[in-house]
Amino acid sequence: MTDAASTTLADIRDEYEFLEGDDRYRLLVDLGRALEEMPAALKTEATLVRGCSASVWVYPTVKDDGTLHLLADSNAAITKGIIALVLLTVQDRAPADILATDIDAELAPFNLKAQLSSNRTQGIPNMIALIRETAARYA
Repeated sequence: MTDAASTTLADIRDEYEFLEGDDRYRLLVDLGRALEEMPAALKTEATLVRGCSASVWVYPTVKDDGTLHLLADSNAAITKGIIALVLLTVQDRAPADILATDIDAELAPFNLKAQLSSNRTQGIPNMIALIRETAARYA
């Protein structure tokens, strides 16, 4: 796999479409491992995403140029991979750009609901909603 910092969602999608079953699962786990580390001090009740079967934390920061940078983590490896996919759609973008992005459509080619059990994907809409609410606050 290519360097995580320069990998685009399209790159991941192309690789993902080429793979099957367990290899797709491994790709998602690898993406999760490559996530920027979230300091333990930021993993609080306030940053916890509700409705996820695994614990998921999202902490937004605003960079000097006004773009949003999100730190996120989970206690489940596959969930971290899904978080990585979501972040690839919005990371380091202007709040207005994030609001204009159809994150669900960006993730649709991955067909996560078919690849993973429902308890692994139920928190995705909640995470996306949280990201959109955060972008709206700064837009």
